[in-house]
Amino acid sequence: MPQLTRTLGFRDLTLITIGSVIGSGIFLVPGPVIRQVGGAMGVALLVWLVGGVLSLLGALTYGELSAMNPSAGGLYVYIRDCFGKFFAFMFGWTLFFVTSSGTNATLAVAFSAYLGEIVPLTPVMAKLIAVAMLLVVMVVNVWGTRRSADLTNWTTAVKVAAILGMSIALLWLGHGFAGSRVYLWPLHFSGALASGFGVAMVSVLWAYEGWQFGTYSAAETLNPQRDFPRSLTIGTVALIGLYMLANVAYLAGIGPVAVARSDSVAAASMAAIFTPAAAKLVALAILISIFSATNVTVLTATRVYYAMASDGIFFKRLAEVHPRFGTPAFAIVTSSVWSIVLALSGTFEQLLTYVIFIAWIFYALAAASIFVYRRRQPNASRPYRVPGYPWTPLLFILAAAALVGNTIFAEPLNALVGLGIVLLGAPAYLIWQSRSKKTKTVDPSP
Repeated sequence: MPQLTRTLGFRDLTLITIGSVIGSGIFLVPGPVIRQVGGAMGVALLVWLVGGVLSLLGALTYGELSAMNPSAGGLYVYIRDCFGKFFAFMFGWTLFFVTSSGTNATLAVAFSAYLGEIVPLTPVMAKLIAVAMLLVVMVVNVWGTRRSADLTNWTTAVKVAAILGMSIALLWLGHGFAGSRVYLWPLHFSGALASGFGVAMVSVLWAYEGWQFGTYSAAETLNPQRDFPRSLTIGTVALIGLYMLANVAYLAGIGPVAVARSDSVAAASMAAIFTPAAAKLVALAILISIFSATNVTVLTATRVYYAMASDGIFFKRLAEVHPRFGTPAFAIVTSSVWSIVLALSGTFEQLLTYVIFIAWIFYALAAASIFVYRRRQPNASRPYRVPGYPWTPLLFILAAAALVGNTIFAEPLNALVGLGIVLLGAPAYLIWQSRSKKTKTVDPSP
């Protein structure tokens, strides 16, 4: 039976880490973030820094896990080994039906929306463009892991260059800092500011979302013990630097008041410094960024479905590897078709709103598995050990718990609905688990 081929190197993993994170968030989120902290530039930048550091704590933790256990599925495998198949299945179920597919549907619709800012599109054409984008990504990923990784490398390089170029132009030509000292730091701290900081953190962590996706492709990595810890760390640090630079550049370009008023801050900054036509260049950069992020999601998340099917707790054919292309083709096609259905139905926004916070429960579980592994397998080979253990994973887990708790407290009804959606997978797990047990008890002898 064909197996996944090891073809991803250090450069690929680093660019996958960066490419999976940079979608549309850094072009859109800075405006709402500075509004949520009352227009204070220093506090807004602190939110972005703290969000990046929390992501780095997670990356450092997952670096040890992925080096110690470089199996297809990443987080799914860690949760399965340490907390059982049920919780691992619920993670994969949520990833397949909502978080990954819903994210890709969101990106596809956003892709057609930004293309509509460059060329006029009718509503029907916009839907066709969204579907076409998902189909192109699907074909590339079925065609080969190496081809998909190469596409990721080039598109990630282009969008990093676009952010750097835009930031340099805004810093060089902008005058937004003139008279902005009064907005640098609040005169006093209050409960409202603390609450706003927490709300802003949710938006920032969403913008940093995706750095863990590379772990899903561990079975296709040439030297996971060496490359995963380095790529996760370097990729996440690079993201922090890029995001901090872009935020400072927006403020330098148009000032904190204008940033706070904008829900599309990159386009607004470029239009103010150059001409309104410059906003189309931003739209083009976002198009490339969205396409790249979608490609990375399909390249990596489908390996979770492959691992689940291999364990006998998901659709059996999703564990098949294409004999010619060496990819989990059926998993790629199935998940892409589901993303297309969500994109056409328009239900993805509601699903993501209800469920996205639950992903952080699974991120915390995966990080907590480092304690279980160290206790159960103290003598296992660990070519990389997370620095600052146990505080590094513990702080990440506490941050994830705070995010989940804040969501439940602020939106209890939505949280309850989201939990209900996720728990719909419980009966499915029992069915697949029962079938898996029956298969194992069948005597294969003639």
